[in-house]
Amino acid sequence: MAEIGYLGNAGPTDNGSDFNANTFLVWSILARVRTMQPCKVLAVTNNGGVAPVGFLTLQPLVNQLDGYGNATPHGPIYNVPYFRLQGGANAIIIDPQVGDIGFAGFADRDISSVKANKGQANPGSKRQFSMADAVYMGGILNGTPSQYIAFSASGVAITSPTAVTITAPTVNIDASTQCAINSPNIILNGPIEQGQGSNAGNASMGGTLTVTTDVIGGGKSLKNHTHPDPQGGNTGPPN
Repeated sequence: MAEIGYLGNAGPTDNGSDFNANTFLVWSILARVRTMQPCKVLAVTNNGGVAPVGFLTLQPLVNQLDGYGNATPHGPIYNVPYFRLQGGANAIIIDPQVGDIGFAGFADRDISSVKANKGQANPGSKRQFSMADAVYMGGILNGTPSQYIAFSASGVAITSPTAVTITAPTVNIDASTQCAINSPNIILNGPIEQGQGSNAGNASMGGTLTVTTDVIGGGKSLKNHTHPDPQGGNTGPPN
């Protein structure tokens, strides 16, 4: 019967000396240590809403190779926490999306109990440097965004193809030179107060001002004001 062998990763010189043999042994052990790897997002529990940080399913993108160079893809990694820029109740919410590519780092101990308890805990097992203990950092090798905040030498640009919403009890805009609003349709829902603060001044309109109720100037009503009548008394209000 013919003997069947398998080609390993040792080279022709790895058994040439004790040093070479020990070096090969060390590298073989280090090959089991996981540090970081690019991964693709297969599933996400969150969709950009206001919620606690969620979890991902990741596909490692660097295949395994045997001694013949045959590729064996890694299986998916499930229940992977991902990074969010957050301090207390303050956060920037940008949840990963299916198809994103980013780096995953692998903890040196089992973090499953910490994930379950969201606090200090003993390691869930004795595994070390395992892909099962991945944490997704996100954000490499991705395409051109259509919704973004861009920082450049010319300033800060906020761009959205749909809408930008700011919600707060008080919103202040401080512009030392000019504040311009360019839109074919501007809607203001609420009372308007003009002429206050350090930059108080006059208001001017380049087009027709249409008011559905009344205009008060100097305490006098445009709709209901009267004039003295030379023949005595006052005129009636404007029609």
